[in-house]
Amino acid sequence: MWILRNSLPVVLLLAATCQAQQPRALQECFRPDPFGGIVESDRQGAGWLKQVNLKAARGSYASFHLVISKKASADYKLAVRFPLAVDVYREWFHFNTPDKKYYPDALIPVSLPYQFQIPDPDNKIPGQTAQAFWIDLWIPADSQTKTYQGEAIVSTSSGSETLPIALSVIPAVVPQDDAVTLDNNSYGTSWLVNQYPKTLAAFRDSSEESPAGEDRLIGLIHAYHRIFYENRGTFHQLGYGHAGKVGPEFAPELTGTGRQMHIASWDLFDRHYGPLLDGSAFRDTRRGAKPIPFMYLPVNPEWPASFLWWGEPGYDAEFVNVLSEMERHFREKHWTHTKFEVFFNHKKRYKGFPWDGDEVRFEHDNNYFRVYHRMLEQAIPLHSPVHFVMRADTSWTAAQQFRELEGVIGFWVVGEGELTWHPDAIPRLKQHGDIIWTYEGTPTVQKVSTEITLNPVRSWINGVDGFVRWQTVEPGSDPWFHLNGGDLTLVYPGERFNIAGPIPSIRLKLQRNCLQDLALLNALSTGDSRKTYAEEVARRFNHTQITDWSNANAKLPAKPIIDWNNADFADALKPYEARFANLDPAAWLRVREYILDQAEKTQ
Repeated sequence: MWILRNSLPVVLLLAATCQAQQPRALQECFRPDPFGGIVESDRQGAGWLKQVNLKAARGSYASFHLVISKKASADYKLAVRFPLAVDVYREWFHFNTPDKKYYPDALIPVSLPYQFQIPDPDNKIPGQTAQAFWIDLWIPADSQTKTYQGEAIVSTSSGSETLPIALSVIPAVVPQDDAVTLDNNSYGTSWLVNQYPKTLAAFRDSSEESPAGEDRLIGLIHAYHRIFYENRGTFHQLGYGHAGKVGPEFAPELTGTGRQMHIASWDLFDRHYGPLLDGSAFRDTRRGAKPIPFMYLPVNPEWPASFLWWGEPGYDAEFVNVLSEMERHFREKHWTHTKFEVFFNHKKRYKGFPWDGDEVRFEHDNNYFRVYHRMLEQAIPLHSPVHFVMRADTSWTAAQQFRELEGVIGFWVVGEGELTWHPDAIPRLKQHGDIIWTYEGTPTVQKVSTEITLNPVRSWINGVDGFVRWQTVEPGSDPWFHLNGGDLTLVYPGERFNIAGPIPSIRLKLQRNCLQDLALLNALSTGDSRKTYAEEVARRFNHTQITDWSNANAKLPAKPIIDWNNADFADALKPYEARFANLDPAAWLRVREYILDQAEKTQ
């Protein structure tokens, strides 16, 4: 049986001209190419399906690729019928500049019935003979436990062909809460203005403040939060630059100086953050209204107080006054479900400030964190229901900071490779109540599809709370015809397709499906059973043992930190990363099958 994560039956109606082949399917991990084949990195174990058999838990999605190949020039028409909700996306084939090959990634939502051609005149691929669709099947948590039947239909003026689809829905329900928080990081809003020139024309071209333009910008920001939330992720957007300049939409308006400094207006800030912090921005999603769990504050060495006055009483007074007002405002608004992060993103080499806030390398820079923590304690009442937390992103001096900033930092974001050198630190930090995430980049499209699941799986096995993909919204200036690997994005701007917001990628959907599975696995693996489950996950994923997922014997940490460089990091991590270098496309499907079988046994 082909097991896809949460599945639903689907019926598709496609119209082609004569000589169209029977519609075929591929499991989600085997990405098709535009010439009727499978992309090279995903070919191992791949097989075409003339019928689809799905098995899934309730409260989740199931996915697969539907591929239409042509033997002669053809026009097609697509429609879908099914008793449960079905989302259909046209897969865009990107010309990938690094290897000059085509990969499907961006997913363009289509309304049914949908008419299309092969070759696609929009995608402009010489010799294209196949068009692919990503099918998402949504299984509500209250769905009946049974097998649903459906079919995909390809019809032309001369006849039709069908693809049978069956979905077995098991009683288990995927929990709403994730076992691993998957964070999608970004910076500022200039990229929005660049990616949405039509949508944000009023905002971009206005020589003075434009409420209409601001509303469009805020609407786009909310759309990015929604697309990641719908796909079981969170969205972080840092509102200040390396020299401390804060975008007006990210901070309340201030007035006065010293002890007289206070917040003059909350208007733009509340329009931006209010729907995110009370959850109303997500009201119409399938996951329902829920406040964002984390948020960068605009706090940095230059806001609310100017770093010019660092060390002076006035600096402290301005910081404490403004943070106190923020706490009071958040409390009055009942924004008590979000962790508000005091986070420093600068490095001294950027020449904005004379100390490292991000990835501290020099021990004396830790003193700044202590001072800010002292001021934060002055500003926030001891038993406030509003959750402020000092966050530090660390790599070079992680072990040292864990010791020296105990009780100061409550939220650690650690280089994923570096944290594997200190596995004993994870339970120790958690015992203090600290949050622990790791971070790394995003796999490129030319990597095996399963690689997008590696970081979430590693996070769960190693027992950390979350994982950050440090940049996820920068597809490049021309991702449609000259994609540069896609390692800085998991979403694409929809404006090219008359969509005033982001559209998802295949990699985002594969990551989402993995997170659904992990949420179900985490609910099953309580107490002593967790180790047993983790051992089986490691074995099925890439034939390893749990001990292979740590790296405590690395030699670099024994050398003085001041002597390290980036090349040293890469070399020190190579033996560890080699354990995960030869993933096959079906790695996570094997784990999913195990999770669903275990879930059935517990019912």
